[in-house]
Amino acid sequence: MPISLENVAIAVRDLEETIAFFTDLGLTVIGRDEVSGAWTDTAVGLDGNHAKIAMLQTPDGQGRLELFEYLHPDAIETEPTQPNEIGMHRVAFLVDDLDASLEIAARHGCHPLRGVGTYEDVYRLTYVRGPSGIIVMLAEQLTGS
Repeated sequence: MPISLENVAIAVRDLEETIAFFTDLGLTVIGRDEVSGAWTDTAVGLDGNHAKIAMLQTPDGQGRLELFEYLHPDAIETEPTQPNEIGMHRVAFLVDDLDASLEIAARHGCHPLRGVGTYEDVYRLTYVRGPSGIIVMLAEQLTGS
């Protein structure tokens, strides 16, 4: 049976702030909706589920993020994950210009957890703490690799 990745969903504190961050990095909003009702209660497993959602897509059309801002039940604040915690870890993007991407992230108050590293002369990369504490890996493939 064939399988393909449809999207990665992330619950966020502020949908508009998070959309601004990811669209400034180059993703495009391809859909928005507000969902509630029996079908979503069943599918998501939350009674009274009501959320604003946005679907974003990478410029190459291959990657999608679905962002949720819960209206009901109330969103549960948790501590931002650390890179070594079990569970959803991060979302990663290949970028053409890491320094330009970091400037964009900084305009949103989002900065590397520590700095920029180089992996075997193949990638320059860093983890950025994005909106709602999301860890976003930004990686630039180095020339000739």
